[in-house]
Amino acid sequence: MGIVFSFLKKYRVAAIAALTMMLIELTVELIQPLLISKIIDDGIQVQNMSVVWMWGGVLLGSAAIAFAAGIASSFFAAHASQGLAYDLRESLYEKVQSFTYSVFNRFATSSLITRLTGDVTQIQDTVFMGLRFMTRVPLVVIGSIVMALVVNVKLGLMLVLTVPPLFIFIAWMMKKAADSFRQVQRRLDAVNGVIQENLTGIRLIRVFVRMGHEIERFANTTGKLMRSTVSTLRLTEITMPFILLIMNASIMAILWFGRNDIEAGSASLGQVVAVLNYSLRCIGAMSTLSWVVAAFSRGQASAGRVQDVMSTASQDASEQTAGARSASVPASLKGEVEFDKVGFSYPGSEITVLSDISFRASPGDRIAIMGATGSGKSTLVQLIPQLYEEDGGTVRIDGIKAKEIDPLRLRSSIGYVPQEVMLFSGTIRENIAWGREDASLEEIQEAARRAQIHDTIAQLPNGYDTIIGQRGVNLSGGQKQRLSIARALVRRPAILILDDSTSALDVSTEAKLLDALKDLSCTTFLITQKISSTTSADLILLLDDGRLIGKGDHASLMDSSPLYRRIYESQYGEEEVRHA
Repeated sequence: MGIVFSFLKKYRVAAIAALTMMLIELTVELIQPLLISKIIDDGIQVQNMSVVWMWGGVLLGSAAIAFAAGIASSFFAAHASQGLAYDLRESLYEKVQSFTYSVFNRFATSSLITRLTGDVTQIQDTVFMGLRFMTRVPLVVIGSIVMALVVNVKLGLMLVLTVPPLFIFIAWMMKKAADSFRQVQRRLDAVNGVIQENLTGIRLIRVFVRMGHEIERFANTTGKLMRSTVSTLRLTEITMPFILLIMNASIMAILWFGRNDIEAGSASLGQVVAVLNYSLRCIGAMSTLSWVVAAFSRGQASAGRVQDVMSTASQDASEQTAGARSASVPASLKGEVEFDKVGFSYPGSEITVLSDISFRASPGDRIAIMGATGSGKSTLVQLIPQLYEEDGGTVRIDGIKAKEIDPLRLRSSIGYVPQEVMLFSGTIRENIAWGREDASLEEIQEAARRAQIHDTIAQLPNGYDTIIGQRGVNLSGGQKQRLSIARALVRRPAILILDDSTSALDVSTEAKLLDALKDLSCTTFLITQKISSTTSADLILLLDDGRLIGKGDHASLMDSSPLYRRIYESQYGEEEVRHA
């Protein structure tokens, strides 16, 4: 729970005010049974109505004070808990945004969603209850015992003998419940994971008629969550009957010995009533402990899960020190890229993805990258913006090691179009401007023209103000790819990376797009399976199982690479190969 206290410091004034108001409310409530005993002994028993009216008025006034203090305590507790949750959620989201690819992949997306939503909300509720109820419960119990001893020592000892064993039992129960609630939250992660997969792949599920299978899978996952939750709640609910059993036995003992003391004259009726009142307050306070134990245990589990994310190192050591080592890097990059015997394996994996990759691209060059699925094409281009860091060899940008360049400066000079198109909620204009927030409408339209999507946008009823459906559902695959390309082009990048992002374009549209890119002074990396995209490239890289098995322009590879000739033949036919 250390993370909770660190974020609560900002709201310590509200937290202290909430606790102060709660203490005022509690103090007044603990005095009330004593006032009732005076009304009984000094007023009703001797038929002195002036005493009844006097102490009755004091009792009524104290009730009003307790009510006002309780309202104020709830207000300040709500302010502190809501503010803490806002700050914690914002910091947690900022932390996730700072993760490198390798760090981000340590957490499932569904788990991060649960931590940002359910876990933070649980912490918020726990803080509110902590300020309003959790501290109140033990204080009510302790205060009631003290006041019962003040009223009558002998009868008060009944509570002294009863309460400590209950606290020991409750502490043990809280520890057991915290472990169980961690399991519940993990089950919730799994449920969110299934939901996310199903909503993302809803089209595929319908086409393959797998609705029944997915419903069954969801039912199995939610069933595990239900069983874990029921088991945990069953454990915590044991607390309440056990507390009532012990406390009711204590009340029976007080009534028995109290009657004897009244008959013996060692206790008055008012004193017995007051001690009984304090016993009932103990029962009321401790009866909420099952609810408090469940809430605190769940909050403790959620705090631990949030702490796991917040304590994770955001960046690799090289990224953390990059800013201090990049003083010699020019303000703007030219776009020269060099791979010098580069090797790479994904974190935690012994499988070599890239091995001994060497090539050089001059500013303004077009580099086409070809290879079979899984040959390492996407991984290679992801090393350029340092989404991952190379294990061996060196990646240089403008002659400087990429590791030594501030990641923000490096990535701000790169336009990246990933394999999987990602569009955001909003208008077409907002999606293109997402690449550069200060882009004017003219710059957005120019980027769209180069991406061969301007005419399509112009034909829409609202043009650039057309709202894009969820994940671009109202656009075709080619339209989504061209919008993504426009978003990259509006950045005016020094390096443009197109990761198989023209696959949905027809040959004519792709040719126009590549012609439009010639006017740009950026180094372009184009992952493709189309020979039509490689013929105009300055350098073609052929990858196979993470190794560079051929490089050169179209003509030289036609002469030197049997694999390249076979690809050409498969797309254009043997007759075309003989004339090429």
